[in-house]
Amino acid sequence: MSRAFVKEEAGERWTPPPPQREYRLVWTGGDAPETLRETDDLIDALHWLGARERAGFELRDRAGALLATNAA
Repeated sequence: MSRAFVKEEAGERWTPPPPQREYRLVWTGGDAPETLRETDDLIDALHWLGARERAGFELRDRAGALLATNAA
């Protein structure tokens, strides 16, 4: 097998990165923003955001533009 498909540090087979999703749900209430969920379904993302009781969540698109927030 070619060494191009083996991770040098662990000797594990290479796996492709997961596909990039259209929308990200981000928690901004901590020290650094943290992506909690990614989806391609805008309606699902808005429902998830609306179900959060605490403020501090944002919905961002693939480019990082702010689409919605649940700030009180």
